Formats: sequence, structure tokens, C-alpha cells
Amino acid sequence: MSLRTRTRAITTTAALATATAALTLSAGAPVSASPGAGTTSAGTAAATVPWSASHSTASAAGDRWLANGKLVLDGTLTNTGTGCYSVWTRFVHDWVVMPYTKHAEICGAGSVDFTATKSYTYTVTGTLRVCRGTTDTTDCGQSVGITHWPIG
Repeated sequence: MSLRTRTRAITTTAALATATAALTLSAGAPVSASPGAGTTSAGTAAATVPWSASHSTASAAGDRWLANGKLVLDGTLTNTGTGCYSVWTRFVHDWVVMPYTKHAEICGAGSVDFTATKSYTYTVTGTLRVCRGTTDTTDCGQSVGITHWPIG
């Protein structure tokens, strides 16, 4: 069994266990008519994974999940200082490093919500980072992995 096949089998088994647990409803639990954060278009709960990143006076946090072949990032960028900050992602597709993509920015104190989606397969890896400024990624906090999935 190849490493790729073994990884897919483990991931699929964990996803199935998570999906089964998510579909078990207690009696009388309300069912939402419209999908929100962490739900799929079918209305079932998606397995969400929290993420967070920061740099200086800014921080970003939220959840991520898979829906219809896409990685969904839902979060909030918060700044407690006076400078400008932004949230960027970078993906690698089959060893090809893609450029950074900006998803949110804020100048001054406050918060801004954002949602980002990216086509996802098992050969895609990605990171997220918070950077000072809104035009580039030269002054950033530590990158956070956004494509690893907990098992178990």
C-alpha cells in the first residue's frame, strides 16, 4: 500500500467517523434551513478545524473546513493598534508554489470578517499569515498550516 493510498484511507476513515458523529442528532434538536459557517450545502455539519495567526498588534482567527471540493476559511482579522495589517494565504499545488493571495485588511483598531475558498485536493498544501501593511508579505508573523487535518 503506497503512502498516498494509506493517507487517503486514514483521512477517509477519520472523515467518515467525524461525519457520522456530526449526523447524530439529539431528540428535538432544531435543523437549520440555510447553511452557515461550518455547514455544507446539504445542511449537514462539516468537521471544522480552528486556526489562528498573529503579528504585532493584529491577530486573525477562525475555522476551516472542506465543502464540495473546496477549502473554506472563515475568520476575523482584529487590530488593537494604529497600523495597517492584512491576511494572506499561499498554496503549493503538486510542488508548484503559488503566489500569496490577500483575503482581508484593516487599518487602525477594529475587526473585519472574511471568508475565503480555494479548490482543494490531497496534493495541495497551504499556509496563512498576518502581515504588517496591505501591499506585500515582507513583514509578517509566523505562517500557520491550513491544510493539515486532525486524525481521530
